[in-house]
Amino acid sequence: MQKLKIPKNHSGITKTLRLPENLINDIQILADLKNISFNKAVVELLDFSIKNLDDDDEKLIEKKRKELNKNI
Repeated sequence: MQKLKIPKNHSGITKTLRLPENLINDIQILADLKNISFNKAVVELLDFSIKNLDDDDEKLIEKKRKELNKNI
């Protein structure tokens, strides 16, 4: 007999963001067109943005990550 396994979602932290209404509307339209949640659309857009940063900003973030990992 197979056992029920509930897949884990990504671990999430709740944050409140104040975004311009036009940005909210555009993200909602994109989410609707792609048949995904608003939250998923925001996560994908932010993930893409972080992965495609200017080289200088990417280096600054990497440096900060290393500093944070040292303190753990």
